[in-house]
Amino acid sequence: MTRVVITGYSAICGSGTTPAEIVDALVSGQSAVAPIGAWDASGWACKVASELKDYNGGKLLGDRKLLKLVRRSDVFGIYAGSQAIEQAGLTPWREALGGADGVTYADQTGCFVGSGGGAFEVNYDFFPLMAETGDSLNAFGRELPNMVNPMWLLRSLPNNVLCHVSIRHQLKGTNGCVTNHTTSGILAMIESAWALREGDADRMVAIGHDAPIEPQTMHYLDRVGLLGRDVLRPFDARHNGCILGEGAGSFVLETEASARERGATILGEYLGGGDAAEGEGIFAIRDDGDGLVRAIRAALDDAGLAPADVGMVVAHGNGTEQSDASEARALHTVFGSQMPPVTAFKWAVGHPFAASGMLDAAIGFEAARRGVVPGIATFSELAPACVGLNVTAESRPARGNVVLVLCRGFAGTNGALLLRAAS
Repeated sequence: MTRVVITGYSAICGSGTTPAEIVDALVSGQSAVAPIGAWDASGWACKVASELKDYNGGKLLGDRKLLKLVRRSDVFGIYAGSQAIEQAGLTPWREALGGADGVTYADQTGCFVGSGGGAFEVNYDFFPLMAETGDSLNAFGRELPNMVNPMWLLRSLPNNVLCHVSIRHQLKGTNGCVTNHTTSGILAMIESAWALREGDADRMVAIGHDAPIEPQTMHYLDRVGLLGRDVLRPFDARHNGCILGEGAGSFVLETEASARERGATILGEYLGGGDAAEGEGIFAIRDDGDGLVRAIRAALDDAGLAPADVGMVVAHGNGTEQSDASEARALHTVFGSQMPPVTAFKWAVGHPFAASGMLDAAIGFEAARRGVVPGIATFSELAPACVGLNVTAESRPARGNVVLVLCRGFAGTNGALLLRAAS
């Protein structure tokens, strides 16, 4: 099977704008969860989230004019993709080739992006006119063309990041946009790896991005009992719900032959991936963790690894009671008494929905390169249903350089990735 290597990776979230900054924050026990700044949430049950501090979209994009065409979530995705591409050195190499070789290189370089598929915020432009016209649909329709931004539809597209990153960096090969709730980013990674294995491309850029911190999303999540109140405590006896976050993660994957040909620094390796769905309802989660067990075992089979080969686990760890319990049970089923160190990052970076898997993968890969398993600083005592899970509040050494990253979403979706950091 074609060996898939990693030559670039990036991350951005409330805890930092690079994987190194984020891991530094995690290891030092710093959480980015703070009072919401995007709107006045003082009267809300959940008043906190993990937002990017000092957000400046124009600076992140390097192009203020582009802000008219993209959403906040897109800014994160474009930034992350561009950072990973820069680290990998793809653009200078293509430009140096020039001519027909440069064209061929671009045609063999593709992109898969996982996004949230849209957000309620895209409808907020209509609220003033709805308030003004009341129950009159005729009046609303008559005045609509006069007040809605003509760029509204373009700004609302879920594939904006795919388009802008591909155009900016001349990625003309196989491409696609995945919108599968929380597992979107992790599926973009898996699809990218398979494109390389099947010979559809020589290089792939995988991106996951989202920015779900907005009033309507928070209202609905709170109504169904998924949001916590102040602190996200994965697997802890005091866990009481999730806290939202925002951000993006990205990887540049290449065939080993492509990386060797251009003398790229190989940072690590994509080993395998798996996904599985339980399909028992929008919010239903099997208590036995069946879907996650199948996803993990599929990833291990894809990688040709045994459970004992895993050096650390980055759990989904969203802090909701049922998800934490079923995830702990799934890890017990797969690893038993030989469970590697387990950690989770949402206590600090929040839950960025579609960006979750890719962001966790980028942070976990950085941690694996350092040989450290960041502790869960909000952890104190295991919940009864999670007893035996190998988690701690303190950082500790990894058991090896292979990291397993887990991600879960609505409708019982589950994803798993296995990455190896270069020695």
